[in-house]
Amino acid sequence: MKIYFYAALILLFLVPSGSLVAQDINVDEMRSLDGQVQEIKSDVLGIASELDAIEERLLYPSDTQLSVFVSIAEDEEFRLDAVKVDIDGTTTSRHIYSFKELDALRNGGVQRIYTGNIVTGQHDLSITMTGKLKNGKDFSESKNFSFTKGVEPKAVGIKLAGPGLGSAGIQIGNW
Repeated sequence: MKIYFYAALILLFLVPSGSLVAQDINVDEMRSLDGQVQEIKSDVLGIASELDAIEERLLYPSDTQLSVFVSIAEDEEFRLDAVKVDIDGTTTSRHIYSFKELDALRNGGVQRIYTGNIVTGQHDLSITMTGKLKNGKDFSESKNFSFTKGVEPKAVGIKLAGPGLGSAGIQIGNW
């Protein structure tokens, strides 16, 4: 019982002194702490960015790296619903577009739809796009291309245009 009495007595003396310590912390010290927290946050974000870059270099070495980018030709009025990318007969990427993504592509945006590893040499690339024409009719168009992957990283750009528009459709280029 004596132990409880002494414990209560010690707590009674410590509680007021703890509240006095809390009151001694002034506004300048709080601002200083806030600044330090913000500095630590920016350091953590910088480290995360560097780790992402290192991870990409490790997962996709430059001698085997292939990136495929998609854009929409200027002044196109079709609605792109989805794109599928096949490399050497294997589906490597599929993407269904949201309204915001489609709006970004229409305003000149470019999407990296695929990044992966392939061996050097000749490869076949098949692109399939589906969507709706301005008159509401559904369409689907596919096109096959061949490209050569060298030792350096390869970037392939695909420009999409509505079907039946002369030389438009699906065009490929090196980026």
